Order: sequence, then structure tokens, then C-alpha cells
Amino acid sequence: MKKLIIAGFLALFALPLLAAEGMNVIPSSHAVATTVDRLEKIVGAAGFKVIARVNHGQAAQGVGIALKPVELLIFGKPRAGSRLMQSQPSVAIDLPMKFLVWEDASGQVNIGWNDPDWIAARHGIDDRQALLKKMSAALRKLASKGAAAD
Repeated sequence: MKKLIIAGFLALFALPLLAAEGMNVIPSSHAVATTVDRLEKIVGAAGFKVIARVNHGQAAQGVGIALKPVELLIFGKPRAGSRLMQSQPSVAIDLPMKFLVWEDASGQVNIGWNDPDWIAARHGIDDRQALLKKMSAALRKLASKGAAAD
């Protein structure tokens, strides 16, 4: 039992190593391309505008560099992002929102996204708590649907 408790405690400290500061990460049940396909449909159906899909793995391959699959889905809702920009225009560097989907060294596919609270703190936005809470919940819900095994 003691070993199990220690292992669980150590695992808590290992989790942040999976992602950069301010980034949320969940595992996906699908390959990178399939996960991004799913996210693209889910995000569009939820009323977000899909702006771009960037296949970093394919771009690396085009210049002779081996890279595990990694894609970026860029999407947004001007109704939300513009409100943040009213508070602090510099936040536009972190908008629109993005999902990064990659395969790690062990073969696990992950979905990552910037935490809206982290973005707000980075830009000194302290007057949009309700919006940030809504954005955070929506991003987690979208990512979870994209990652789900069905």
C-alpha cells in the first residue's frame, strides 16, 4: 500500500512534464490524423470557425527531417476572442485558440491546448473571469470528445 501511495504521489509530479507551462494535455484514443479530423468536425459543429490545419510532420518530411506525427488545429470564435482583446490587445498573439495533437516517444497520442486562465494571466487580463471559465470548459469538452474512444 505504501508503495502505491508513493507511486501515485510521484505521478502527480510527473504530469506537468508532459506539457509546457500553461498547457492542458489529455491522451487521445486515436491516431494523430484521426484525432484532428474528429476535432475539426467537433469544433465546427460547436460553432467555432476552423481557420487552419497545420501538419508539422508532413512539412518536416518534405525537407527530409523525420518527425513523429504532429498537427495543429487553429480555430476561434470572434465573440469570445474579441472580448479578451478589448481587455488587452496583446492577447491577440495567443488567439485564435489551438489544439496541438502529437504522438509522443512511447506512441501515445495527446491533445494539448493553452489554458485560457494562463493566457489571461500572461496578458494581465483580470476582468473576464466568467468568459475564461466558459472558454476553459468548452475547450476541455471539445478535446475530450475528440479523444474519446466512442
